[in-house]
Amino acid sequence: MAATSWIPKLGSRGGPIYLAIADALAADIASGQLTEGARLPTQRRLADDLEIDFTTVSRAYAEAQSRGLIEGRVGQGTYVKARRNAPARAQPSGLVDMSMNLPPRFQNRSLTHRMWETVRDLEDQGLDLLMRYQEPGGIIEDRMIATSWLSRRLPDAAPDRVLVAAGAQGALNAVLSVLTEPGDTVCAEQLTYPGFRSVASHLKLKLVPLEMDEHGLLPKAFERACQNGEPKALYCMPTLHNPTTRTMPLARRRELVELARLHDVPVIEDDAYSALVPDAPPPLAALAPDIVYHVASLSKCLSPALRVAYIAVPEGRSLRLASAIRASASMVSPLTSAVASRWIENGLADMVRDEIIRESAERLQVLNATLHKYAETSSGGFHVWMHVPKPWTRGELVSRLRSVGVAVVASDAFAVSSSPEAIRIGLGAPESLEEVKRSMEVLADLLSQQPAISTMVV
Repeated sequence: MAATSWIPKLGSRGGPIYLAIADALAADIASGQLTEGARLPTQRRLADDLEIDFTTVSRAYAEAQSRGLIEGRVGQGTYVKARRNAPARAQPSGLVDMSMNLPPRFQNRSLTHRMWETVRDLEDQGLDLLMRYQEPGGIIEDRMIATSWLSRRLPDAAPDRVLVAAGAQGALNAVLSVLTEPGDTVCAEQLTYPGFRSVASHLKLKLVPLEMDEHGLLPKAFERACQNGEPKALYCMPTLHNPTTRTMPLARRRELVELARLHDVPVIEDDAYSALVPDAPPPLAALAPDIVYHVASLSKCLSPALRVAYIAVPEGRSLRLASAIRASASMVSPLTSAVASRWIENGLADMVRDEIIRESAERLQVLNATLHKYAETSSGGFHVWMHVPKPWTRGELVSRLRSVGVAVVASDAFAVSSSPEAIRIGLGAPESLEEVKRSMEVLADLLSQQPAISTMVV
């Protein structure tokens, strides 16, 4: 197709026509249908072809130009703009760092532009957003929007029971400081989120590891811990558990919260991933809002840069938890909280989440093509729990992988007690799908060899 005969496929797109044209232009550039430097039809010709007003096409071209998609050349016409590749972020020794559990970067340039555009649009909130403190736990507007986000999974959530915290770490620190004193006992899965272990250590808490099976935490293990002592809280991750990717079935969730009620043990539910798993069972907080502190970070489902987490708390606990947030972090950053609220309000949050889910699925396909027999994975997730086959050990494998340019995490980082022979692989951190593929090929090749053969020591 000659570029000058380009006609956007608008279909049933909603919203203003000029935005639909700009979005179609972005999509055709991303797909390669329009190549860099291709000449576009004149505004008058496109208006005639689409049978719309000239000013609508003019607005569409102006929008596309503001997104960096096209450029006008005086006396020559309008052209698809050549991409300026961002400078590559150098990794030491070319290391592909899959030790960090980050959402994957997607290639939707139009959506990326709109995300940044929202940040610029916050100027309409004036200097108060930049030059004033806000109340700990978030202003009422942000708490109402947080409630709307949580209500998809927690239908009974209400703004007076929802607080905004500085990421999952800030939320966990605040909740634990309310529920415990130094020296207290807290139960957790035998493999758990390293950030929680860090907070518990900082607060001088004793962790009791609870056994797990292929469906996650075993309620019987929690019951035994309650009978053998007096835990002050239970911390768990029922949906897309980090690191094992396991999701607890509904019947087990019900059993767990009934035991928590019976023994009067509050539950801290880390729900960082459920926005990525639409068909997950109801959260523990939906089953037992009277005893569950529900922590929903936006780092995994939207952006690690936001450092925003929403906390749904039992009735009557908001003021005390807000005081804990004030003591530890003063407040969540008003700017990042405003960005999160705006993304949720204008629908960008759903679009970003959907792109993360789509990109994660493609990366999981790459892994499953080479390493499915060793790995535990889950739909919607971008981390993998891999059982290290004999005669390899986790230490040997992590060390050998790093020597050939791939970083992963051994199970020791997650273990509350003994460490299994396993590693966690973060599929979201590599720059591209191709980089994931190369790394998985390196890993598969290593596992096909004996450890001694693959190691060069002189």
